[in-house]
Amino acid sequence: MIPEITPEILDEKLIISGIHLDLTDGLKQHVRDKIAKLLRHEQHIVRVRVTIEYQQTKSNHGQFTAKGQIEIQGPDIVAGEAGDDAYAAIDKLVSELDRGLRKRSTNRMSKRTKANPIELDADIPKTD
Repeated sequence: MIPEITPEILDEKLIISGIHLDLTDGLKQHVRDKIAKLLRHEQHIVRVRVTIEYQQTKSNHGQFTAKGQIEIQGPDIVAGEAGDDAYAAIDKLVSELDRGLRKRSTNRMSKRTKANPIELDADIPKTD
């Protein structure tokens, strides 16, 4: 069963910030919708930080950079993506963070199933 992510839980676990740009309500809602999917997959997430940065280039086109950090037990999962569109950069960022969560989960499960040999000091006959 997928746990329900209420807006209160999402507000508690999500920090959105903008650098060199004003975050619109639509942009904030897009980030909230995407991050809610990550929270449904992993219940042990403590906090998610998303930073969206706008960098003006010499031409009239700017570049958006979306950076994310998932605080979870153990090392944090950090990713960053850049693009010409803020929404596309956010989508790439969330897929990268999701990939990191899946990799961590797979590694944790594989460590659980691997049997490690134990060396004992006693003279016990070994069987192969």
